[in-house]
Amino acid sequence: MSRREFGAVLVAGAAGAALILLAVRQRWARAVFTPPQPLPAQVVAVTGQDLVPLTGALALAALACLAAVIATRGVARRAAGVLLAAFGAGAAVAAGGSLSAATVVSVAASRVGSPSAAAVSGAAGSTTAGTPSGGTVVISGSAGHAILTGAPWQAAVFAGALAIAGAGAATAWRGTRWPVMSARFERPGASRRSHGPVSGAAPSGPSAPARDSAVIWESLSSGADPTEESLQARKP
Repeated sequence: MSRREFGAVLVAGAAGAALILLAVRQRWARAVFTPPQPLPAQVVAVTGQDLVPLTGALALAALACLAAVIATRGVARRAAGVLLAAFGAGAAVAAGGSLSAATVVSVAASRVGSPSAAAVSGAAGSTTAGTPSGGTVVISGSAGHAILTGAPWQAAVFAGALAIAGAGAATAWRGTRWPVMSARFERPGASRRSHGPVSGAAPSGPSAPARDSAVIWESLSSGADPTEESLQARKP
């Protein structure tokens, strides 16, 4: 039961982090810069990573913390669980910040240059209306407004952060009862063999021939004939 619980918590935490990383790489908004007529408008796509970069960083930290949960035990595992829960809560808070239109326009302008001055940029992920070259051009005097489209992805970030926080809380609460990596992968009976043979037990298996070979080499080095010693030992 504890092993299944351990696996379920690890899967939940990893899935939550992966969901956040996927969500922040999607388009969350569009900034539209409208220059004076008759020039066409310029549209710049803004991703969640552009708006809330801390969220993706916390998701990566949560993945590293999950590795620590696997490798630790006892109090150290509890501490890793508390840290994992903190990363999940921090990701939710970072993604829940105010995503206003002014923020989107400011982030988009910083990617391609200030709207108050002419700027040319070939930044990846941006789209431009009316510029066949594919580069984004923000012309002096352009007025900018934002179109927010990332509500579903923001909700996905909240779900992922909740999964990470839940995995951390479960680890802090029940982590000491879960199996440890070294005990899980140790072969049955390995610990008993590592302590050597039982006191008083006769040597058996491959150790006996190895011991006889050592005795023979000691006899030869001292100048004695090991065959004579073996014959004397066999006489009644």
